[in-house]
Amino acid sequence: MERYDQLYRLYEEFDTETLRAYQEFTDLFPAVDSRVALEHWQNASEELAERKDTIRSAFPATGETFADVAAHATRDQAFAALDLLTKYDRGVNVLVLDVDETLRSAGGTDNEIPRETLHTLTEFHESGMPIVVCTGQTLENVKGFMIQGLGNEIVHSGDLSIVYEAGTGVFTPGHGSQTKQLLYEDLADDIQAVFDRVRSRVLPDAPEDIRRGCHLQGNEFNVTLKPNFEAGGRRAKEVIDEALCYQLDLLGEAVVEEVDGGFDDADPSGWARAFYAAQDPEIRGVLETQGGLPELGTEDVPEAVTDVFERIDVAYYEADAAEIGSLELNKVVGVESALNVLDIDDPFALVMGDSKSDLRVMQWAEEHGAGLAAAPEHASRDVLDHVISTDELVFDRGKATEPLRTVYALNRLAEIR
Repeated sequence: MERYDQLYRLYEEFDTETLRAYQEFTDLFPAVDSRVALEHWQNASEELAERKDTIRSAFPATGETFADVAAHATRDQAFAALDLLTKYDRGVNVLVLDVDETLRSAGGTDNEIPRETLHTLTEFHESGMPIVVCTGQTLENVKGFMIQGLGNEIVHSGDLSIVYEAGTGVFTPGHGSQTKQLLYEDLADDIQAVFDRVRSRVLPDAPEDIRRGCHLQGNEFNVTLKPNFEAGGRRAKEVIDEALCYQLDLLGEAVVEEVDGGFDDADPSGWARAFYAAQDPEIRGVLETQGGLPELGTEDVPEAVTDVFERIDVAYYEADAAEIGSLELNKVVGVESALNVLDIDDPFALVMGDSKSDLRVMQWAEEHGAGLAAAPEHASRDVLDHVISTDELVFDRGKATEPLRTVYALNRLAEIR
């Protein structure tokens, strides 16, 4: 109980709230050419140092660590960190981070990663922590805003990897022949052929409402339709619901053409809709709303067609995207490939995300004793259920810095033995 008692004393006897305010001010103070502003920063820096010295003196054996913890973490975050250390007896050695609606939020951060979050990630990087950015976005999009936010030096440091398009590719600058891995090239020829068929037809053959209301995201492999309206709005939901039904029909036709089983009375659309409605209640709900749920069951789908469907994922993101991807390629596969390139043999990750593709990584981490999970309060119900049932690292919309600070404190406390 000694560490708990010391931590209690730290937050009881010292004005840690003001300490954190000075730390945040000095960390995030913008570069300005103003003598008055620079003097203000200098005064704050001196006050910060004095307050830290006071804590160092009060805790002769652990003062340096406690001063740093108090300057970065709230009382609740620090005690949560100590609970995690007691439970797992180790710190985090890699960050696995989703971007959209996790690090940034359309409703909470104006779709920008907050400065305090970027600064915290920079601190982790400077401590030697590898970072895996794990997203459904295209590589060019992710690479662009990561360079803008973290800087070219960090992105190309050799300690940052980007798992893009939900696991179809991995980009880890500075690793020679392993810098870019096109994981989809390892898929079987028949699966690649189905995707080629769908991709070539998805916009040219689309009904006018979908063709005008959606655009094809510039993926290397996945087929993703995005709305030409503000994500999350009514019009975006309407067109994505229609696009989902259309994509299911197109996928069914492509699979039946590839299988070429000489089926009597083939029903590609009905088979695809029946199969994926049974797989995902959200898809079933959209089909019911659209009046497109077939009077078929999965038992009505030919085995050869089912075998292909079972290797292909259809994902629905309400008012945001309708996507076809490979179940053999997901964020878990991408993360494992990234960890291999980064030479992390015994990972213990902080996995942050909000969707079911992130949930797979969280479940992988739990099953392998390979980390913690954190999620925003608006994450999908399954994600929240998982996070609450494990370590309860749920944070407010746009506040991704909160679990990062908890892990920062965890790692600092883990240094005390």
